[in-house]
Amino acid sequence: MAKALILYATRTGETQKMGDLIAEGLRIAGVEAVVKKINEVQNETELEGYDAYVFGSATYHGDMIQGMKTFLFMAEKADLENKIGAAYGAFGWSGEAPDRIFDTMKHIFKMDMVSNPLRLKSTSLGGGIKMAQDYGS
Repeated sequence: MAKALILYATRTGETQKMGDLIAEGLRIAGVEAVVKKINEVQNETELEGYDAYVFGSATYHGDMIQGMKTFLFMAEKADLENKIGAAYGAFGWSGEAPDRIFDTMKHIFKMDMVSNPLRLKSTSLGGGIKMAQDYGS
């Protein structure tokens, strides 16, 4: 069975909710999904053993949360090239974080990215729950 790691950085909990829903979609598709807060990963060796990676951060003042930036610098040391990747995030106004994470995963880590990043204001608005689950599957 394929195994995916979903990591998130959140301020209000909305990005965590998105990650949990993406994990549901992955599980429905037959993929084992592990969801962790970004600070639960201490070094790049903890990224080993997964077939796919989904990184998410809320957008705060036009950028990703600092914990995600720090994590991405650490993750550069991991061997993520050609692994499956995806990015997502919650936002209030602008929503740049998922795009920046996506670009880092694609161009710096050289991952095989699926579709475009998922951006939601809230999982409870406009079909957000289904959109997050569908993104996972």
